[in-house]
Amino acid sequence: MRSATRLLALAAAVAAASVLPEYAFAAEEHGLPGGTMSLLWAIPFVGMLLSIATGPLLYPHLWEHHYGKITALWAALVIVPLAYAFGPSITAEAVLHTMLLEYMSFIILLFALFTISGGILIAGNIHGTPLVNAGLLVIGSLLASVVGTTGASMIMIRPIIRANDNRPFNAHVIVFFIFLVSNIGGSLTPLGDPPLFLGFLRGVDFFWTTTHLLPEMAFVGGIVLAVFIVLDTILHRREGGMPKIKDPTPDSTVRIRGLVNFPLLAGVIAAILMSGVWKPGISFAVHGVELELQNLLRDAIILALALVSLAISSKEYRRANGFNWGPILEVAKLFAGIFVCIIPVIAILQAGLDGAFAPLVSLVTGADGAPNDLAYFWLTGVLSSFLDNAPTYLVFFELAGGDPQVLMTTLSRTLVAISAGAVFMGANTYIGNAPNFMVYAIAREQGIRMPSFFGYMLWSGAVLIPSFILVSLVFF
Repeated sequence: MRSATRLLALAAAVAAASVLPEYAFAAEEHGLPGGTMSLLWAIPFVGMLLSIATGPLLYPHLWEHHYGKITALWAALVIVPLAYAFGPSITAEAVLHTMLLEYMSFIILLFALFTISGGILIAGNIHGTPLVNAGLLVIGSLLASVVGTTGASMIMIRPIIRANDNRPFNAHVIVFFIFLVSNIGGSLTPLGDPPLFLGFLRGVDFFWTTTHLLPEMAFVGGIVLAVFIVLDTILHRREGGMPKIKDPTPDSTVRIRGLVNFPLLAGVIAAILMSGVWKPGISFAVHGVELELQNLLRDAIILALALVSLAISSKEYRRANGFNWGPILEVAKLFAGIFVCIIPVIAILQAGLDGAFAPLVSLVTGADGAPNDLAYFWLTGVLSSFLDNAPTYLVFFELAGGDPQVLMTTLSRTLVAISAGAVFMGANTYIGNAPNFMVYAIAREQGIRMPSFFGYMLWSGAVLIPSFILVSLVFF
């Protein structure tokens, strides 16, 4: 449906531009003139993100059955006007540039991590004491930077639910699981969280995030984990005087199944590292878009590894994990729309103080012209709390200049602020990061009384916001 709608949109765009050839000529000569484009071009992007934020909560039935059509509509509202105003050639090139150079690699990596991690099963059960729970959260958080927050959440959520399913107080365990495993833990590599992989695709070195975000991740993760241990210890002691609940999943030996998938995960990491080191200088042009050989080979290897996992992994383990294609299909459709809708926004941001986003540029820029890292951290974070953190990261990445070499060196603290804000504060709401709502849904399905949308925000406001204030004072 998405592909067909996009093709129809492009056909309409070609027809519209043929009526106004002067616009096409201007576009071909100068590209998207971000300095003259108004904020109206950002409406589809804002509408797309608001649809994602409100759809599952305000009109869940309609959203569940038609989110693909809604996404295609927002994308068409970008493509058709762009082609009408600037011509089909520059529009096609802009869309292909985004989809081939960024979206394709982005979704292939997510698909591979989702597929391979879905074949890894942690079987058995242990009793969820405060120290055991803390240990599971630490393991899940470290795993998140290797298999992604989505992969780590899928692997670890059911074991931690089984460990605590005989406790009267267990919803808080899942809340802190979302804080640490589904968000904060994914801050050390581009594999960990979608915003960081987008940064890698834009030219940020693979291990740059490991070396530069480790202090912030350890600081805020340590604070959140300490709060959890204190709270879980208090609640565990209160449970001692309460009637015992029969454990529906008695303790048994813990075993890791699907070990064959770990070499496949190592292969994914190796393929990404290869693309960052090996530069043969060979590329292929597709309508003006240069596709470099190392990136094509990387994506082909990652995709092949995912297919190998499907072929050799036990279906029994995937069933035990509740594995299905629904989540990754939803992510693929939604992000296709996001990547298209952000095209004019990026063009305006690249105009800097000459563009319509000049007030936003001024807000994150000091009087001396230097970036305000504290503003970058909080603005990226607040928007990542309610909108998707991947496009939010892209917006502020471009706002900071968009040059990865400058951002990794001269403006390294600015890139740290953007990265930390996007990854950490995705935990502030159920909709800040893709795994959050997935974990919420799985926990409710298993009978855990999870807090409501605003109830969860009370938790994040009490635990995370003070932690982020401390991070601001120490690092930014």
